[in-house]
Parts: sequence; structure tokens; C-alpha cells
Amino acid sequence: MLPSDRSSIIKQRAHDLGFIACGIARAEFLEEEAPRLEQWLREKRHGEMDWMANHFDLRMDPRKLVPGAKTVISLAYNYFTEPKQQDLDAPKLSTYAYGRDYHKVVRKRLKPLMEFIVKEFGDVAMRAFVDSGPVMEKAWAQRAGVGWIGKHTNVILKPRSSSGSSSPPSGELEGASGELEGAGSCFFLCEIILDLELSPDPPATDHCGTCRRCIDACPTDAIIKPYVVDGSKCISYFTIELEGAIPEAVSGKFDNWAFGCDICQQVCPWNRFGKPHAEPEFIPKPELLGLSADDWKGMTEVAFDRIFEGSAVKRTKFEGLKRNLRFLGGPIGGS
Repeated sequence: MLPSDRSSIIKQRAHDLGFIACGIARAEFLEEEAPRLEQWLREKRHGEMDWMANHFDLRMDPRKLVPGAKTVISLAYNYFTEPKQQDLDAPKLSTYAYGRDYHKVVRKRLKPLMEFIVKEFGDVAMRAFVDSGPVMEKAWAQRAGVGWIGKHTNVILKPRSSSGSSSPPSGELEGASGELEGAGSCFFLCEIILDLELSPDPPATDHCGTCRRCIDACPTDAIIKPYVVDGSKCISYFTIELEGAIPEAVSGKFDNWAFGCDICQQVCPWNRFGKPHAEPEFIPKPELLGLSADDWKGMTEVAFDRIFEGSAVKRTKFEGLKRNLRFLGGPIGGS
């Protein structure tokens, strides 16, 4: 069987399993990305996320993760959601955390695809990654044609016509016309690195144009220039990754975000083409969406464990969320 035939079979199966995009790239050293990451780390843009500096050689070459690897399959799994928190004055959660922890959900969706590959093509050595391990997932998504890395450094999926061809340039946004299948940046990335030869896709091209809405909208100026984010200035970093006290220098700049931040995605014109996900485990609990500002202020650890059971929010633990809410001016649990 030709590599192109194998690629088509795998892409069809990925689509059947609910992935909104599946692209293929050759497994090779990331020659362009290596010096950029080195400089970013040297400038301490990762803050206290020391893990980002670990295993640099593995991060740059997938063949060190899977010996003999020939291919990286990049996949996108939609989480775009229309329901929102009901109390506009309540502390905000990033919409990716509305449902069950995506690490578990997406990995579960990847498993049947891997089983299918073995069934169809025999003994294939492979590993799957869902925002885990030393993998440059955004770089591979762009190389595999899934989408381009936007000025906010999230991967953006371009809308396509029902025939599968890119729509022609239109107005402010290239490719903004035609019958759409969904687009934007509200999806999770995951990868399968394997020793099976497949036919690579052309890399995605940039369609941000002159737009700088994400740069102008970031309240902490974390997007220091187009395509470069200082992770140590991002609201998501402060509310999720940072272990100590949040610096007073950013007081009053969080726009009431208590876990993560969606501002750069909310203002991105491409997300007007987002379509709701079809994943039952991403459906938010009514109790979560119904939390009022007073509910947050009075939340106990018991309520936290119940409301956020299985959620990515549990990563902060109750004490971490309490710290975030204190910083916003709304301590919880009466402390």
C-alpha cells in the first residue's frame, strides 16, 4: 500500500472518531524551532515552568521519543462551547476547563485510532501525546498543515469549504468565505509519533495578516511582539502555573479571570467560525455555569471538590483557587 493510501485511511478514521483535523508531517529535527526556543528560554519567558527547559533534545527530535519514527500525526479535538457562565460578575474560567479534564478525554479518543492503525498496518511502534511529554505540539500542527501559529501563539484552523478546498481571500480575513466546517483556535492538540511511513501534508500558511487584536487586548502585555508570548506575564500562568504569590504589579489587570484566560481567543476574528463541540464529557455542569459571585465567595473545599471533580481546575487545588480569588478581591471560604 502506498503511503498516501495509508494517510487517507488514517485521516478518515480520525474524522470518524471526532477529530476536526488530522495532518501528517515527517518525523525530523525541528531545525527552525530549536534556536527560537533556546532564545525564549534564555530570556526566562517560561517563568517558573522549569519543565519547559527539560529534555531539549527530545523536544526537538521525535525520533528520540520513538526510535525509528518516520511520521508525526497531528490531530485537533474541538472544545468550542456556546454556553457561558451566567453571572457576568462571577470570577471567570477558561472555557477549555468547563468540562472534564481534556488530557483524559482526548487520550481516550486517541486509543481507538491507535488500535485501528495496528489492525490495518500491523506491528507499528508508536506513542501518543496529549499536551504531555517533551513535544512541540504547535510546531507539529503547523508542519502537518492542521493550522498556523497565530500572533497569540495559539494554533488557528482555517475554515474550509464543504469540498475541502480553502476558501478564497475575502476582506480582512483570508479564507473567510464559503461553506464552513468550523475553524478558529478552540481545540486541543495531540500527536501520534510512529514508525510507519505516511504521506506528509504541506505546512499551514499564516493568515493573521495585519490583524493585531490579540496583542492590543492582552491586559498584561504578555504578547510582547507578534508570535512571541512571555509566558511569565500571561494570566493563565499566574492563575495556574505560578506556585507563589501573584505579583502586585499585575493587580487590577486580570479582568476577573480566576483560572486561565480566553481574551486573546475571544478577540480573534477567526473564532467567529467556531462550531460547538460534540463531546459529552466537555459539557459543563449546570451548577458550575450557575455559580454566582456570592457562591464563589462562600465556596468551601467540599463544594470545590464536588463542582470541579474530574476538571482541569483541580490542578490549582483549593488553596490555589483561593489565592487567585483573593487577588481578584473575592476570597472564598470566608478566609
